[in-house]
Amino acid sequence: MALERVVEKKGLGELGSWSIWSDQALSAFRNWGFKDKDVDDAAVKQSRSKFWRKGAAQDFNSIRDQCQREGILYEDPDFPCTTESLFYSKAPPIPFKWLRPSQIVKDPRLFVEGYSRFDIKQGELTDCWLLAALANLTLHNSLFSQVVPEDQCFEKGYAGVFHFKFWQYGKWVEVIIDDRLPTFDGKLVFLRSSQQNEFWSALLEKAYAKLHGSYEALKGGSTCEAMEDFTGGVTEWHELDNVDMNFFKMLQSSFDRQSLLGASIEPGDEFEEPTPEGLVKGHAYSITKVQYVDIKTPRVSGKIPLIRLRNPWGNAVEWNGAWSDKSPEWQFIPPEEQKRIGLTFDADGEFWMSFRDFVKYFTRLEICNLSPHSIQNTEGKKKWEMSVFEGEWVRGVTAGGCRNYPKTFCFNPQYRVTLDQSSESAECTVIVALMQKNRRVQRKMGAQCLNIGFVLYQLDEASSLIKPLPDKFFLDNVSTRRCRAFVNQREVTERFSLVPGTYCIVPSTFDPHEEGEFLLRIFSESTNKLEENDRCIGFLEMTTNKISTSPMNSVLDDKVKAFFKEVAGEDMEVDWMELKNVLDLAINKDLQRCSIGPASLIQRGGFSKEICRSMVAMMDSDRSGKLGYEEFKTLWLDIGNWRRVFKDYDKNNSGMLSNFELREALASAGYQLNYRILNVLMHRYGTKEGQITFDDFIACAVRLRCMIDMFKERDPRGTNKAVFTFDEWMEKVIFS
Repeated sequence: MALERVVEKKGLGELGSWSIWSDQALSAFRNWGFKDKDVDDAAVKQSRSKFWRKGAAQDFNSIRDQCQREGILYEDPDFPCTTESLFYSKAPPIPFKWLRPSQIVKDPRLFVEGYSRFDIKQGELTDCWLLAALANLTLHNSLFSQVVPEDQCFEKGYAGVFHFKFWQYGKWVEVIIDDRLPTFDGKLVFLRSSQQNEFWSALLEKAYAKLHGSYEALKGGSTCEAMEDFTGGVTEWHELDNVDMNFFKMLQSSFDRQSLLGASIEPGDEFEEPTPEGLVKGHAYSITKVQYVDIKTPRVSGKIPLIRLRNPWGNAVEWNGAWSDKSPEWQFIPPEEQKRIGLTFDADGEFWMSFRDFVKYFTRLEICNLSPHSIQNTEGKKKWEMSVFEGEWVRGVTAGGCRNYPKTFCFNPQYRVTLDQSSESAECTVIVALMQKNRRVQRKMGAQCLNIGFVLYQLDEASSLIKPLPDKFFLDNVSTRRCRAFVNQREVTERFSLVPGTYCIVPSTFDPHEEGEFLLRIFSESTNKLEENDRCIGFLEMTTNKISTSPMNSVLDDKVKAFFKEVAGEDMEVDWMELKNVLDLAINKDLQRCSIGPASLIQRGGFSKEICRSMVAMMDSDRSGKLGYEEFKTLWLDIGNWRRVFKDYDKNNSGMLSNFELREALASAGYQLNYRILNVLMHRYGTKEGQITFDDFIACAVRLRCMIDMFKERDPRGTNKAVFTFDEWMEKVIFS
């Protein structure tokens, strides 16, 4: 018998490391026929499995400490050295060999003389978008150390394990990898450093590939996408062919909020082609300052808009026009002003330009607006106000498509944002960013980015409007703002100037019935409040469920009593099986009489055991597992009401509720639900075509009634707060 089984059988707990066992325990192991090596090997195997099991939670410090104790190097079970970690659509073009840095060079280092843009050299993978973002990241020490933690190296404490952090859809995610890298002929195949023994960039690329499922998943993307993953910010880009001084004010405002700014010139025929003015085409520059500078000339004084840029090469390749280093224009800037703006004339790649020359020679500007959580040392500095909501489009419920589909557009998720008055101007600057989630990871399953976009409507007298806004509102009102186009990119971002007030944002796919998750972010200069423009969850008591004392209803009551005696039998109580029998008989006769659907409940085996048990549990107040007369009567009338509602909304007698009918049907049955609950119901009870069968509709209604009644029982004052102990919650959830 294996040692692990012996320990388990004798109740000795976990092995841990054999060195911690007492002499008596070791003596016992030897008496059972095991040697010290057997104990050691079994302990290592067991402790490794705790951290190295595929899919298990990974903790960097625990893994590193474990490997150091055992004198081994880490091997990541979640991103193995196999073909599936490289490519998902084809076989590898060359025979890859996974090697650790120490097997590639004699003296591997994470960094050689720090990190810089020059550390990054593209390999055989077309992920230049990632490289460009990495180059920008190296210019910001605090952001770089957030992505590449400083507590790791190839020297002290090395155990073959490294970790990196990326922003993913609203939170920072730690990605742990081993340091085995794909090579061919002993050399790295993908991203590498210009220094042969420097490996931070190659390891970061591997972590990013693991995050998205494979190296191939990194083919094709945008620098904006990677910059957001490295900072948690919102990125936007602007063409500079037609801008005015308002654009400079926007630039200055973004810089004041510590946004990352970059500019580039349209590439020429040659790679990084120099221009006569000392600039480089197809080259990314960082903007390091944006401000008005005091100027005094013999004839006039005032302020001039200037921009300071930096060539990442960090050498003498600089702008040689007006306001360049040591140009005559600087004599008109007072010495105290030169000192205030930190003017230097070093050959360091940094230089000043006038705003007019900047927009003349540069063609594109990219802005990464940092979230308040990503900015350090915020004291005395401006920052964006941010609101975030996660949502999803679900077929048949909330995937309504764009305005081209007026009948379904109103079913999309709706959000209400209220903007306060800005202290800087009469209007408020707002950035709306709609990001679709997890599409890159799903590429191996054939998923591509959806065409997404959004529309804004200003809401006058917002408090009097129905939640959510109905189709009539969208037919009668013109949008206030909208995205420029629906695009199949990960994120759509637009900047607007809006008057303070309340607006409704409707994010959608271009076509209806397209499913996906999304993240909606609002950045604004002034305070904003973002909330779902939707109903509060609740149940409205239906008058059809109550039997009055009128003669007609007395007759109905007598009929129900007689029917109950026939169904209940001698014990005068109805259990789930008796309920199933009567439901299968009564409901199917009714459905067949109405010619509803070829696939009847009888053909599907009638009502399921689970649904019938849930119906009994819903009304079974004494937890007997059976229904007395009053309980049965209420349930039977509820079922009759649900059946009537289903018939009303099943217009074509198909036996199913088709697209977008579930919400209105449940509302007619007395349920007031928001789109999140509807999405969950469709995931739980709907077909893959986004439809609901009759018995699943009943299951929906029963489950909702159980959960609402359970909550109301603990919230008699309607505070939307209820308290359960863990035992109480488990009992109620299991029984219902």
